[in-house]
Amino acid sequence: MPVEVKVPSVLRGLVAGSRTVEGRGATVGQLLDDLERRYPGIRGRLVSSTGDLYQFVNIYVNDEDIRFLKQLDTPVSERDVISILPALAGGS
Repeated sequence: MPVEVKVPSVLRGLVAGSRTVEGRGATVGQLLDDLERRYPGIRGRLVSSTGDLYQFVNIYVNDEDIRFLKQLDTPVSERDVISILPALAGGS
């Protein structure tokens, strides 16, 4: 079951410049594994070697932050939209 994955501009070089790609998996973690097979290096930009989502990366399933769900074990369904967003900081 493919799901739509929105890719931020900082990662588009890894996905041939695409704003969105399709991925497969029953969970966010499986989806990232699928993306890694097709776009080598993308998982390493999102998840640490210990398997934790980097603190400066946010992933949303239908506008819900996976940190408040089941993190990488968050289930995904066919019509879900996954958004990968780098965390922003700044201001005064």
